[in-house]
Amino acid sequence: MQTQIRTEKMLVAGKWLDAENTFEVYNPQDNQLIATVPLASKDDMLKAIDEANRAFESARNWPVHDRIRVINKAADYVSEHQEQYARTIASEGSKTITEARGEVKRAIQTLRISAEEARRINGETINFDQNEGSENRVGYYYRFPIGVIGAITPFNDPLNLVAHKVGPALAAGNAIVVKPASVTPLSALLLADAFIAAGLPEGLLSVVTGSGREVGDVLVTHPAVKMVSFTGGLEAGETIAHKAGLKKINMELGSNSPVIVLQDADIQDAVQSSVSGAFSAVGQNCLGVQRIYVEKDKYEEFLNYFVKLTNNIQTGDKMSELTDMGPMINEKEAKRVESWVSEALLEGANIHTGGRREGAFYYPTVLTDVPDTARIAKEEIFGPVVLIYPVNSLDEAVEFANDVNYGLQAGIFTKNLDKAFYAIQRLNVGGVMVNDSSDYRIDAMPFGGVKGSGLGREGVRTAIEAMTDPKVVNFRLNQNAI
Repeated sequence: MQTQIRTEKMLVAGKWLDAENTFEVYNPQDNQLIATVPLASKDDMLKAIDEANRAFESARNWPVHDRIRVINKAADYVSEHQEQYARTIASEGSKTITEARGEVKRAIQTLRISAEEARRINGETINFDQNEGSENRVGYYYRFPIGVIGAITPFNDPLNLVAHKVGPALAAGNAIVVKPASVTPLSALLLADAFIAAGLPEGLLSVVTGSGREVGDVLVTHPAVKMVSFTGGLEAGETIAHKAGLKKINMELGSNSPVIVLQDADIQDAVQSSVSGAFSAVGQNCLGVQRIYVEKDKYEEFLNYFVKLTNNIQTGDKMSELTDMGPMINEKEAKRVESWVSEALLEGANIHTGGRREGAFYYPTVLTDVPDTARIAKEEIFGPVVLIYPVNSLDEAVEFANDVNYGLQAGIFTKNLDKAFYAIQRLNVGGVMVNDSSDYRIDAMPFGGVKGSGLGREGVRTAIEAMTDPKVVNFRLNQNAI
């Protein structure tokens, strides 16, 4: 059955527009064309930014109750069209239909949390009389929106990661211009549909589709853009940071996430959690489990059960509810993973299962004996490959876990509270999940990392804090006036 090819428009300052040129969006499973999308020009992006700035100035006193109403109505719209959103995510990206439905639910929750947090953008009073000579002064600070936010989003969560930028930006009273990943722009455009249906004031949201090199640079460098929120790779993040200039930057740049399994852990639980954390979304997940360090007494048991569960993963048609894992985002990425695994094998690694590619499909793969000099041990694989190592102690596991230029999240499995806190204090990461894999996250929590994993934190409340600034107000009272 031939898929109907969609012809999309992009949202520029509240209006759905075509562009002189277009680009094509393909289903990575079968390389079938599913949509044509406007290829925006620099002028399109300049218009979106200029109109966003104008809309922000016009809506500078946009009431909080109205922000809450609009964001909740957008969430209602997504909720009422859940299957359409899920099928869009699954068709343009790598997720199975089951995973896509889960992402839609998370995006709805992200918007709901954004609406709730809008009512909690508070300041506090300041005791100026703590300073000698300021006994006749009183005051406070409050938080105000900073203006136009520029957002650049990745392909792996094409709806929820857009919601994580749009929801907080609007909750804080800002305008936002989104440049979604070119391989998965359809979900972002659908989210824009929700906000238009919700009655968002014109110009406060634009979704500009096209080349990062063509329009992304304009978004990052434009002086009217007061903050850049970027989720993507380390190399791209470093380039953006150098180009952005004097403005706020929030970046989530991926990881090479470790999990530590101690000998007192529930091994079955640790394996089940780690298999899910390694291979959900085809491993194309910044929190995905990549390295596992198991104390030697439990290493063989852990490895054997891990391989057994990995072999049970059903890889195939994304639209089947029986499928656990679909294709990678494209064949090029699958070939990259294939080459990294081949390099590791040449350097002495052993393969226990997987290591096979069919087009854009790369089968779940388990490696051991990977030397720490191998690229796959140091970089973010962003694919369905996991490395398992035996270790002598928790101290050794923590040392190995920290020995990369990433630090997003880590997991540790243990029944010993002292050992858990030892790891919490010494793991150089933004989050430690105890008796969970590194892959655990809720949308309300602060989310981000250290080292090459990024700058700042996402998560709705922390994103709102980054997208607002405090303004101090001080009154000097004339005590002789009465």
